[in-house]
Amino acid sequence: MKLSAKMEKALNEQLNLEIASAYVYLGMAAHFEHTPFSGFAKWLEVQHGEELGHAQRFFKYLAERGGKIKLAAIPEPKCEYKSALEVFQLSLAHEQKVSAAICGIWELSAAEKDFATQSFLKWFLDEQVEEEKNVGDLVAKLEMVGDNRNGLFQLDHHAGKRAAGKS
Repeated sequence: MKLSAKMEKALNEQLNLEIASAYVYLGMAAHFEHTPFSGFAKWLEVQHGEELGHAQRFFKYLAERGGKIKLAAIPEPKCEYKSALEVFQLSLAHEQKVSAAICGIWELSAAEKDFATQSFLKWFLDEQVEEEKNVGDLVAKLEMVGDNRNGLFQLDHHAGKRAAGKS
């Protein structure tokens, strides 16, 4: 089953968005490397690795379906933020952008009756629900503690316990 030109383009765009997402998270982690919040840095480094894994899945799928892989330039990520809350609010907005992009590919695959791509995307749809919930929960907790140093310390400590593949 050969990919349509439209589907190949959409999958390449998603591949590049996943790579850019990894870079965004690495920039966020870099911000925390200059703060006492090593737990938030670790959480974001794990997220960086997960995004690279997502990109690899799109890379392999494109190759398996006979698509031509096109890698684009990666924009420079932001590395300075006002607060932990700002970082994770932007992370949530970014995950929502990724979710919308995957839904767009799903819609295209439905229109083209590309059932193989729909099957491939199922894992990503489920993953995005989890991603948005995890970041959303962290945002809610950060909003709740505000500038309370003890609360921030506890959230940072909890975030630092995140292991690869576990949020």
